[in-house]
Amino acid sequence: MREIVFDTETTGLDPKTGDRMVEIGCVEMVNLVPTGKTYHAYFNPERDMPAGAEAVHGLSANFLSDKPLFSHAVEELLAFLGDSPLVAHNAGFDFGFLNAELAICGRDPVCTTRMVDTVAIARKRHPGAKLSLDALCSRYGIDRSHRVKHGALLDAELLAQVYVELKGGRQIGLELAAEIEGRRALGGTEPVAVRRAPDRPRREPRPHAATAEELARHRQFMAGIENPLWG
Repeated sequence: MREIVFDTETTGLDPKTGDRMVEIGCVEMVNLVPTGKTYHAYFNPERDMPAGAEAVHGLSANFLSDKPLFSHAVEELLAFLGDSPLVAHNAGFDFGFLNAELAICGRDPVCTTRMVDTVAIARKRHPGAKLSLDALCSRYGIDRSHRVKHGALLDAELLAQVYVELKGGRQIGLELAAEIEGRRALGGTEPVAVRRAPDRPRREPRPHAATAEELARHRQFMAGIENPLWG
């Protein structure tokens, strides 16, 4: 199954009050295995950058001033997303901004039925624990030492690792990687190979019935047990 793990950076917390998305990072996974294919873009929000938001992600209005508008990159982004499930941490936030930008472009929103929220998954697996991306990275031993500030693609890459752990652990991805040849099989356009049993010489079945002597020894042993539970 193809899934897209993604993260966004914004000018604030609420698109309904004029906040805009300024960065998106997406990581493609097939059967919980990262394919190496990503999408990353910065956007000119056509507004100022509040100091509080800039302190989080480090993206200034000056840096973003020469970046494309979201409307200029929307086709490329939607082509990458396809119709795959979209995985995000506190996904309602990211979906809210993504759909707000699509609305500005006059495009249909991404249906929330495609939303996979890793916070909700983590809450079920670790009730009462801290659920931030940093906390989950610490819990699962995922190196985040290079994460000085928030960044959409970096956070999506970290979240992809967390998501695998939340779904059952790295061994799932390793097993599937061995099962699948050419995981570029998007839409079933390329063959997926099934692991074949290795060629080995055929061996005749070994006898397994007890001999008369073994049965007699067994009866003798059972008769010597005092106060058996089955007596």
